[in-house]
Amino acid sequence: MSASIAVFLIALPLSLGIALATGAPLQAGLVAAAVGGIVVGRLGGCPLQVSGPAAGLTVVTADLIQQYGWRATCAITIVAGFAQLGLGCLRVARSALAVSPAIVHGMLAGIGVTIAVAQLHIVLGGSPQSSVPANLRALPAQLAGLHAADVSASALTLGLLLLWPRLPGRVGKLLRVLPAPLVAVTGATAVAALLGLRLPKVDLPSWSSHALAALPDGPVLGVVAAVLTITLVCSVQSLLGAVAVDKLVAARTDLSGQVARSDLDRELLGQGASNIVSGALGGLPIAGVAVRSTANVNAGAVSRNSTMLHGVLVVIATLLLVPVLELIPLASLAALVMAVGIQMVSLNHIRTVTRHREVLVYAVTTAGVVLLGVLEGVALGIAVAVGVALHRLTRTRITHDEADGVHHVHVRGQLTFLAVPRLSRALHQVPQGVDTVVELDGSFMDHAAFETLQDWQKTHTARGGSVDVTGRRPGTRISEPADDDGNCRCRPWTAWRNHQCDPPQSTSPSGGPGETGEEAGGRALARGISVFQRNTAPLVRGELARLAREGQQPSQLFLTCADSRLVTSMITSSGPGDLFTVRNVGNLVPLPGAESGDDSVAAAIEYAVEVLKVRSITVCGHSGCGAMQALLGSEPGGAQTPLKRWLRHGQPSVARMTEDDGSWAPLAGRRPADAAELLCLTNVVQQLEHLRAHEAVARGLREGTLELHGMYFHVSEAQSYLLTDASGAEVFDPVREADDDPTGGADDPVREADAPGPGVDGPAPAAGRATRGEADRPV
Repeated sequence: MSASIAVFLIALPLSLGIALATGAPLQAGLVAAAVGGIVVGRLGGCPLQVSGPAAGLTVVTADLIQQYGWRATCAITIVAGFAQLGLGCLRVARSALAVSPAIVHGMLAGIGVTIAVAQLHIVLGGSPQSSVPANLRALPAQLAGLHAADVSASALTLGLLLLWPRLPGRVGKLLRVLPAPLVAVTGATAVAALLGLRLPKVDLPSWSSHALAALPDGPVLGVVAAVLTITLVCSVQSLLGAVAVDKLVAARTDLSGQVARSDLDRELLGQGASNIVSGALGGLPIAGVAVRSTANVNAGAVSRNSTMLHGVLVVIATLLLVPVLELIPLASLAALVMAVGIQMVSLNHIRTVTRHREVLVYAVTTAGVVLLGVLEGVALGIAVAVGVALHRLTRTRITHDEADGVHHVHVRGQLTFLAVPRLSRALHQVPQGVDTVVELDGSFMDHAAFETLQDWQKTHTARGGSVDVTGRRPGTRISEPADDDGNCRCRPWTAWRNHQCDPPQSTSPSGGPGETGEEAGGRALARGISVFQRNTAPLVRGELARLAREGQQPSQLFLTCADSRLVTSMITSSGPGDLFTVRNVGNLVPLPGAESGDDSVAAAIEYAVEVLKVRSITVCGHSGCGAMQALLGSEPGGAQTPLKRWLRHGQPSVARMTEDDGSWAPLAGRRPADAAELLCLTNVVQQLEHLRAHEAVARGLREGTLELHGMYFHVSEAQSYLLTDASGAEVFDPVREADDDPTGGADDPVREADAPGPGVDGPAPAAGRATRGEADRPV
């Protein structure tokens, strides 16, 4: 209820203002707001997105009204709605997200400029012209003959819009519950009425004379283009809005599990149905609206009921508040819409496209929309985006140099068949029998380039040389053919070893064909450091310099085994400064006062808790742990080697396991594979008990400033398990792949893991996840 009221108070003035900006009857904006709330709210696939007349459709609708008339525009809206229904039935909604964000943001920026320039004339007391150039040419004359009353109402509206969200103090916080657009329009209306200012006001004719749809009269191709334009703009804006709402919902922990992820195809069906109804009732075209959707989520909406109820409130206001609405000055509505248009030119979007080197696409799209029209501007933006993509694809730099007897062939850019001649020329400059490093600074290699590189590598190694193929960034994938058995190979993760899903028997430890294990052992460290300095250091130098200045502030102490297969930064997605890590054989935590001759673990715990003020400690075990196997096979007596003395701290885990009556099924309801795995799991629980015996940890638990968590990593499955306390019995639950991703795209291969569930002593934050802002996040 509260969310619907908040959205209604924003939608009412904005709907009137958008209708004014398009030149449509003012009732058309109210009809679209009501239909968007009720129809899309009931049928759409994004429960919390609010639809209605959108500022992004203002220029398109105004052009159609000027060219075909209002009634024909309603008919075009109906046909566009049917087109959206067809697209929804074809389930192509997600394909619309393939449009470059630079084009979408450029289109919205161009529309915003067009709106702002046109509404400026109404703000000054005049009438807008048909295009941006015409409005700019008429602006000097308009400034010379401005109307003081209109300017005053507009200035008051803009002032309230700007200052209301910035009211300070507790009183300001209470007043800010009322939305700024409502306060601005209401304030300007009240002042105009009290001062008796004579200026144009809202005129809502009788509903009996409300114009409905009629067949358009014009060239068929022009009408088809108009339908396609309305369909494109409405669909793309609504789908992008649904993705944005998903991100807002994901950020609200109170909505976890209550609001389902958006069904984009259903959302497209709902938008199509609403445009059919809106056009039939004489309303404006409808799309998802970012301002109202954000207000809906922030106001506490939990279901589609708030969206639908806001539409009902618009209907009630339309029937009962006509005398009040007709007091609103047109200049105030124009100022409100002008402010919305200015906000559509987002500096944040400009910075983003500049950072991704797509500012040319953004600028061309914006200029095209402003000077030519929406459809023409989007077409120009797509053409430039395709040109930029082709330019990047063909712009490949290939260099060859020699340092310390090692020849380097550096490829910057994508390796396609177009670059094969230059690649072949550079490779044949490498003398026979020498050590060679081929550095691929790109993310794609087509079949022609792959075969060229592979054939040269076989020939070079057969003549006594060595070849090390590396990628600039870890995880770079190359488009290479599958093996004969159908298993795809992983690309090198490090410069040490060519890790592969199905490693051939002939692969040497270094990953370079023809290189012996002895040579690999002597050069692996130096090669790895060299690759870091060349490729990774430039990317992380700024972040490490910041950490060096500010000092480390990790939020977690991560205590795990020294096993080389357990890569902590990989399995926790952490970076520099995120984890304070302690590794030892068997991830053991000696009890305070235990005779071990080694206080390093206790010292690390004390330092992490007392000095670094970590908020949680995680003990992570893993499958196939050699220390646990040694404990199972150990016999009393014999020589007390350092390893045996250390493993004595694991004996309580063995005792705990032998006391088990066989009913404990720690791995999410299934029994461990063998005694070694059971001991690995039991050891995690036992070491958490040892942690509680340390004074610093016990004090942090009592004060509520510290949490303990257990974790188990199954190496062969690449699966993490988190320890929970289910009905008094410890269970390791698997961390599943997330059902959603940050971008909202189900086809995006980059996905976040689910946040860990409840830990042993409280809810666990995501291990290793950076808490800094986007600009400070590690590369």
